Amino acid sequence: MTPTLESYVMLSAALFAVGFLGVLVRRNTLVVYMCLELMLVAASLALVAFSRFNGTEDGDVFVFFILTVAAAEVAVGLAIIVALFRTRQTIQVDRLDSLKH
Repeated sequence: MTPTLESYVMLSAALFAVGFLGVLVRRNTLVVYMCLELMLVAASLALVAFSRFNGTEDGDVFVFFILTVAAAEVAVGLAIIVALFRTRQTIQVDRLDSLKH
């Protein structure tokens, strides 16, 4: 039984939905950040699946750039989360709604 394009797209949609739901529901900044990364992985999976289905390498190139940007995003995002924790002593999203200390 060979996986089809539809199975990859359904898996990608399910991963994206879980990530989107996590961003909407969760209050912890780290969990929201991980859900955003899950959404990026879901988009990458869909790009690779469509690329393989069409017989081109375009999706693979896009995934390479997505992973490069995601690696830089991890460094910057975690630094921001650590800085927020140091100043506010919390990483709960609902407590980080003000720009003032």
